[in-house]
Amino acid sequence: MDFIRVILLGIVEGITEFLPISSTGHLIIADQFIKLSPAEFSNAFKVIIQLGAIMSVVVVSFNKLNPFSKAYLSDNIKRNFDRLNLQSKIYYLLKDGNKEILSLWKKIIIALIPAVVLGLLFDDLIDKYLFNPITVAIMLIFWGIVIILIEKRNKNTVPVIESFNKMGYKTAFLIGMFQCLALIPGTSRSAATIIGALLLGSSRLIATEFSFYLAIPTMFGATLLKVVKNFGGYTSYQWLLILLGSIVSFVVAYFTIKKFLDYVKSKDFTLFGYYRIIVGILVLVLMLI
Repeated sequence: MDFIRVILLGIVEGITEFLPISSTGHLIIADQFIKLSPAEFSNAFKVIIQLGAIMSVVVVSFNKLNPFSKAYLSDNIKRNFDRLNLQSKIYYLLKDGNKEILSLWKKIIIALIPAVVLGLLFDDLIDKYLFNPITVAIMLIFWGIVIILIEKRNKNTVPVIESFNKMGYKTAFLIGMFQCLALIPGTSRSAATIIGALLLGSSRLIATEFSFYLAIPTMFGATLLKVVKNFGGYTSYQWLLILLGSIVSFVVAYFTIKKFLDYVKSKDFTLFGYYRIIVGILVLVLMLI
C-alpha cells in the first residue's frame, strides 16, 4: 500500500508543481486521504520528491539553460568545432547567444537570494504552524482571486518584457521577492513568481519560463535542506519510497511542462484562478464536515 500511495502522491506532485495551483498544497490535501506515516516523514517526503519534478525542467530546457550548448553556434562553427583548440571552443561557446544564457543565470541567482534568506530563517516555523489544510485552503482561495483580478487588469495591457534580454536585474530580484510568498503552503511557488512577473510587465510565456527556471535552484536548495536535516533519520525503506516518488514526479512533470508551455502561448491563467477557489472551498467544507 505504501508504494501505491507514493505513486499517487508522485503523480499529484508532477502535475501540480509547475501549474499555479500549489503542489505542496495539493500534497497536503492528498495526505488527508493517502496518508504516509509518521507525520515528520510525510512532510519531508512532500518537499524532497519535488526534486524529481525540477529535474524534468532541466531536461526539457537543457539547451536554453546550458551556456556551453552548441545549439547557438553558427553552422560554419559547428562544422569545424571539433578541430578547434580549447580556448577557441570556450570563446565561441560564450559569445553571442550563449552570453544571453549566462545573463539569464545571473538573473536566476539574483531572484533566488530572498527565498534562500527567508527559507533558512523560517523553515522550521513554517513546518510547525502552516503545514495544514486550513492554511492551504485559505491561500488557494485568496491567490485564486488575485490571479483572476490580475488577468482582468492585463486584458488590454501590452507586456513590456517579451524576452529575457528585456528583463533587468532589479526586476528579477523583485520576482524573487514575490517567490517568498510561496513559503506559505497553498500559495504556490509557480503562482507567486508568475503573478510577480506579470505585475512587473512580463508576458505570460516569459513569466512562466522564468518561474520554471527559478524553480531549479530554489527547489534543489529546499530539497537539500530537508535531506541534510533528515539524513540518517530515515530507514532504507523510507529512502526507497522517496526515490520512487521522485521518479514518478519526474515523468509526470516532464509531460505537464510541455503541455503547460503550449497552453500559455494562447491562453491566460484565469482558469487556474477559478480552479484554486473551487478546490479551496471544497477543502474548507471537508474540514467542517
